[in-house]
Amino acid sequence: MRTLRNLPGQGKLRHSPPSFGVSPIAANSIGRRQAIGVIAAATGGLIAASIGCSRGAQTAAPPTSPSPPSLPVGTFNPSAADLAFLDTLEQQSCLYFWEQMSPATGQVLDHAANNLSGQLDPTTTESSIAATGFGLTALCIADQRGYLTNAYGYAANVTHAQIVARVQTALSFHLNSMPNQNGFFYHFNDSNTGQPLAGVEVSAIDTAWLMCGVLAARAYFNDPSITSLATQLYQRVNWQWMLNGGQTFAMAWYPSTSATPGFTSYRYDTYCELMALYLLAFGSPTFPIPASSWAAIARPILTYEGYSYISNNADPLFTHQWSHAWFDFRSKSDAFANYFTNSISATQAHETFCIMTYPNWYSENYWGITASMSAKGYEAWGGPPAQGPIDGTVVPCAAAGSLVFLPNQCLHVLEALYANWKSTPAWGRYGFVDAFNANASPTWFNSTCLGIDLGITVLMIENLRTGMVWNTFMSNPEPTSAMQLVGFH
Repeated sequence: MRTLRNLPGQGKLRHSPPSFGVSPIAANSIGRRQAIGVIAAATGGLIAASIGCSRGAQTAAPPTSPSPPSLPVGTFNPSAADLAFLDTLEQQSCLYFWEQMSPATGQVLDHAANNLSGQLDPTTTESSIAATGFGLTALCIADQRGYLTNAYGYAANVTHAQIVARVQTALSFHLNSMPNQNGFFYHFNDSNTGQPLAGVEVSAIDTAWLMCGVLAARAYFNDPSITSLATQLYQRVNWQWMLNGGQTFAMAWYPSTSATPGFTSYRYDTYCELMALYLLAFGSPTFPIPASSWAAIARPILTYEGYSYISNNADPLFTHQWSHAWFDFRSKSDAFANYFTNSISATQAHETFCIMTYPNWYSENYWGITASMSAKGYEAWGGPPAQGPIDGTVVPCAAAGSLVFLPNQCLHVLEALYANWKSTPAWGRYGFVDAFNANASPTWFNSTCLGIDLGITVLMIENLRTGMVWNTFMSNPEPTSAMQLVGFH
C-alpha cells in the first residue's frame, strides 16, 4: 500500500526509519507509518490503498481509449558499456534481497541502510510483503545470473541449493506461520516473528505483489517443495472476500483492534497499478472473481503536451510500472487499451513534465520523480500534473522502472546519475539510494534503500535485457488464462 486517501498510492505506504518523518511534523520525531496515521486521522481516519485508485462511492465512468504515443520510441542498441552498467546496477540491487531477507523467515526488510557490509540492517525489523514479492523474483534472477557467486566477486559464493532453501523457507513461513485473513497478508510485519506491526492493514495490492513473486518462484525453480508451497499460498487467497460485496476490490481490511475495523470504503476502482491484482484474481482456480470486474474499472484519459494516455489524475509513475514487471503486456490489447504503449506515453509525459516544468532543476541528465523518501519525509509526488512538494529531488527507480518502455532516455539518465554521483552517498552497496536532491544546499541524500524500489529496478533491467521475468512468470497457466478471460489478444 502507499499512502492515504487523496494522496497518491498506498501501494508504497511504509514505516520510516527513526531518523525520518513527514512535514510539517517534527522531521526527527516521527516515522513514516506514524506520520501517515496522523494524516489519516486528520482526514477522517481512512487509509487508501493506492494513490488515485479510488473514487469512493462514485460510479465507474465508461471506459475510453487512449491515443497512441505522439513520438516514436526508437530502437534500443546498447553498447558494451551500457550493458556493463546495467549489469552492475542489477547485481548490486539484487544483493539487497539476499542480505536483507531474514534467513529464518524469508521476509525482506522494507528498508535498509545503503552503507552496510553484507549483514542484516540491525536498526530495523520491519518487513514488507511487497518487498518480499520482489525479493522472491530477484532471487530467481540472482540464481540465473550467478550474482551471488565468486564469479561476481561475492565472497559468500551462494549456491543454487542455498537459494532454493531460502525460497522454501520464505514460502513455508508465509504459508504456515504468518497471520493472514482469507489468504491476504498484513502489509508490514516483524521480520523475526511475522507478527503485524501496530496499526497495519491487511492489504489487497501488497498481497498481489507477494503472489507475483510466489508464482515467479514456482515457475523458475521447478522444485517440488516450492511448487507445492507456492500453489497452496496462491490458492488460499480468497479474492472474492476482498470484493466486500462489490464489483471492485476494497483497498484494505483492518482487524477489530483497529480504530476503524473492517473494510475501508475506498476501492481499487480507477486505473493505477491494479492490473496485477485483478488478473491474479481472475486466474485463481479456487476463488476467482467475475470477469465483469475488469470493465468496472474506470480508465480516465490524461492529456499533457500532446501525450494522451490512461491515468488517474496526478498518479506517480510507479502506477504505470509495477504490474508490467511480471505480466507481459507487450503487443497485447484488450477492449480498452494497449497498456504497454500506455506506459510508454506515461513515461514520455513524465520526462517532459520534469524538464519543462522545472528547467532549473531537471534536465535529460537528471529527472524522474515517483513516491519516495524526501528530505522532509515520505512524499507521494510526481506528475503530470504536479503532485506533492516537488523540490528538485530525483528518485532513480522512476527511470529504472520505465527502462522497458523508454530504454534510451531512461538508461541515459541513470548512467548520468551514476557518472555524476557515484562517488557520493547517492551510490552504495545496493546501488542508488532511494532519492537524493542535488538542487538542495547542501545536497541531500537519503541514507536508505527501499526494497520495493530496488525490486522494480532489478525486474525491469532483467526484462529489458532478456525478458526473463516476463517469460518465467507467464509460463504459469493462471496469468495467461486470466488475460485471455478478459479479452487480451
